[in-house]
Amino acid sequence: MPPRTRGGYTSDAPRRRPTGSERRRRVHLREVDPVPDPDPVEHPQHDRDETEEVFEGARGGPIDRSILRSFHKHVAAKIWLGEDRAPLKLVNHGAKLQLWELDMERSRIYETVHRSGLAPLTSCSHRVASRPMLSVFCERWQPETTTFHMPFGEMTITLDDVASILHIPVTGSMISFPQPLRVDDANALLVELLGTTDVEASRETEQCRSPSVRLLWLRDHFSTITDASSDDDIMFATRAFLLHLVGCTLFADKSATSVAVVYLELFRDLSMVGSYAWGAACLAYLYRQLTTATRFEVRQLGGYLTLLQAWIYEHFPEMFSSPDMSYTESRPRALRWRPHVIPDSLQSVRERLDRLQISEVCWEPYVDHRAEHPLPDIAWYSGCLKCGQVVEPYHPERVLRQFGYIQTIPPRPFTPPRPDRSILLEQYWERWTDHVLTDQSRGRRCHYSGSGESVPEYMAWYDRISHRIVQPPQLRSGFTTDARSSLPSHAASTSDTRAARALTLLRLAHGILAGSDETSASHSTPSPAPASHSTPSPATLPFFSPATFVYPPAASDDPPPLIVPPPPASVAPPAASGPPPPLIVPPPPASVAPPAPAPDSSAPAPDSTASTTVYVRAKRKKKT
Repeated sequence: MPPRTRGGYTSDAPRRRPTGSERRRRVHLREVDPVPDPDPVEHPQHDRDETEEVFEGARGGPIDRSILRSFHKHVAAKIWLGEDRAPLKLVNHGAKLQLWELDMERSRIYETVHRSGLAPLTSCSHRVASRPMLSVFCERWQPETTTFHMPFGEMTITLDDVASILHIPVTGSMISFPQPLRVDDANALLVELLGTTDVEASRETEQCRSPSVRLLWLRDHFSTITDASSDDDIMFATRAFLLHLVGCTLFADKSATSVAVVYLELFRDLSMVGSYAWGAACLAYLYRQLTTATRFEVRQLGGYLTLLQAWIYEHFPEMFSSPDMSYTESRPRALRWRPHVIPDSLQSVRERLDRLQISEVCWEPYVDHRAEHPLPDIAWYSGCLKCGQVVEPYHPERVLRQFGYIQTIPPRPFTPPRPDRSILLEQYWERWTDHVLTDQSRGRRCHYSGSGESVPEYMAWYDRISHRIVQPPQLRSGFTTDARSSLPSHAASTSDTRAARALTLLRLAHGILAGSDETSASHSTPSPAPASHSTPSPATLPFFSPATFVYPPAASDDPPPLIVPPPPASVAPPAASGPPPPLIVPPPPASVAPPAPAPDSSAPAPDSTASTTVYVRAKRKKKT
């Protein structure tokens, strides 16, 4: 029997003496007993945090919280309260697919991949993904409805989008695993299905620290196998290539370097690979990655980002897309676009979506090409999608406008069952024809294609249950005081202070250049500037930059002096007799500079030129 450790676990490894830090932690835990968490059923008030209390009844969050129950934990709630998050780190393996290509020397492997239905993934993956664009759409994803909450309604990635963008099967057997794979089981699977040794399999899983293998390891061990190799080696290489393919595309995880060995079980029988609903599994996995990315502390986004990015290009072509003019409709729609990185900042893209109008959306991008991209009937399926231990709801009734129908108020979204109830989920999926939306549920078609119509009461309902604007008005470019008044006071305090300081500094500089004694005499209550160059009000104050600052006009038709503004009125003009002194830098205003000492009557009067020169030299010496 293996020895029993002090923590209650058993291990085959020899016992190890605890370090000093471990002993100190044990003493600390013994001295301070942990306080048990309150029962959420008996004490529901303890489940509420500060963010949830702020958003109850405040503009910005949903008024009716019966739909978005976890909005107080959403990243959009934090952004509305003044906190922001950097653009997400994207897990994109589009470039790695080019490192393992199937040429004529590997035709036998390509034939099997082509029969599996996954061959389009080898060529349609984007090598570049835009971090600001995808991060902003993650901020609009709501886990309860599995939809993007736009300013005018809900939108989502449907099975029709998956079939048209990727050209992979969306019908077939559900991808399901009985339980999570352990490391020992992963080693046995690698030996059985890839032909590796026990030592190689154990070394690889130990390096990954999980039941996974590195994508680089798969390429190094199996990319050199050609048609001249043995049948067993070709079969092992085919499984390795398919595992590498789905790890780079459909099931890209946040490790960014490895793929789970559990997917290797799907390639045990190579003749059955094409019978799985790969598109539905890909969509469920992407839904879960988007749901995870809605938490403020998350900094990374996984899943097949080519599907998400191409979907954005299809439905918002005027804002983000760059079409490829050599594209033909017989290929996947992902190849229709040239992926590029948007140079705009995160806030700029966020504000563009806040101002988005319903007329700027392409609701039915495939309607004119249904001969090449037919609408699958399973796109109307209303139920759950499953990928291993991931179960996500799928609600086409919430996005009827993407199918050409008038949007109505949808029913309440349902909560997906637990993943361990796989038998019920598989039976439900196998009878998907019994769970599609009926003609009565779909309602009436739009009066013309792509109009994006909705019933009159839809927007009033949507405004109560959703969060339509993400960027808070007090943090927008060119904010107004009216917009600030509609927000919680603690959310606008920091920005108001910064705006007041910027306004004071701007007025001070403007007054000095214009020769205003009143402006330079007071920093806190500046007086109005002359009408010819009036100071902007807080409602119209732009972000200050030297390039956009407007200097006061000259008093005569002559061109104004370059670089040096006219001296303040408090400084006496030079005498008319004699050559004028060289004006290099004007002395500081009397109200800003410290008072000069009283002149000595016995000493001769200093030359104005010399005093100016001494001032400039001292300033240069201070800078050095």
